[in-house]
Amino acid sequence: MLKHWPPLNTLRGFEAAARLGSFHKAADELHLTQSAISQQIRSLEAYLEQPLFARNGRSVSLTDAGHDLLSTTQALLQQLAMGIRRLDQYHKPNQLILNTTPAFARHWLLPRLGDFRQLHPEVDLWLFTSDEAPDMASQTIDLAVRDDLTAQADCSFKPLYRDQLFPACHPSVLTQPPAQRCTLHGERQMDWSHWTVAAGVDVGQQSNGLNFSDPGLLLDAACGGLGIALVSQLLSQSAQANGLLQPLTEQRIDGPSWAWLVHHDSENNPLTRNFCAWLESQLADVHPPGSSAL
Repeated sequence: MLKHWPPLNTLRGFEAAARLGSFHKAADELHLTQSAISQQIRSLEAYLEQPLFARNGRSVSLTDAGHDLLSTTQALLQQLAMGIRRLDQYHKPNQLILNTTPAFARHWLLPRLGDFRQLHPEVDLWLFTSDEAPDMASQTIDLAVRDDLTAQADCSFKPLYRDQLFPACHPSVLTQPPAQRCTLHGERQMDWSHWTVAAGVDVGQQSNGLNFSDPGLLLDAACGGLGIALVSQLLSQSAQANGLLQPLTEQRIDGPSWAWLVHHDSENNPLTRNFCAWLESQLADVHPPGSSAL
């Protein structure tokens, strides 16, 4: 595709001359000589094999082809300028790039970020969520906090929290006869088959119902009164505290293990160390009875 492009500097000179209606003014704007602008325009016209300007003495005006190319060139240069400007986000001072799951970000981290911001206002945190665990070698990430992590090269791996799962629903669902309660199904450990095998307790779960691939949406559905669900103890703590979830039994089963990966390039950075220390303190403070930190 690039072989069909003229040199970009000729497009820049053309855009300035066409917009300003003068080779001289374009030269002043671009800090070039008028002859350099003229040469760029001639080079571009030769490449395109058609005139872009009609010359009449010292005055110039765009041909129809020139008008057409001007609109294209201005859109191109504007998009390029915006793309280059966006790159500033990758080297902002005090930036910390954190990867996690959408569910952890929404249900656990966001309610606590105000506390972190108050303690460390200097940290420019970039919260990057993804459904799949990142490749720390190929992506620009300082640390990842997830329940699906394994050790990776050039990273420090540390288990943080052994989650537990339990069946729960919105208190309003408890007013319904058990046979009429919709069953909300998740994936991996939050599938009801995991509960049936590990706990062996029937809480009225059915094989049909509503199905969710995102544990965060599963939790939202349970909090919204759509039915009973197998939910994460860690992610549901705020919902329980706010009266949105009622456990169906006191029994718990083992859930996923939350861990972090810290890239070796970032582990000695004070920003990373401050966030990791804060994270561990937050996890230690919210352990409910029966759960454990690792």
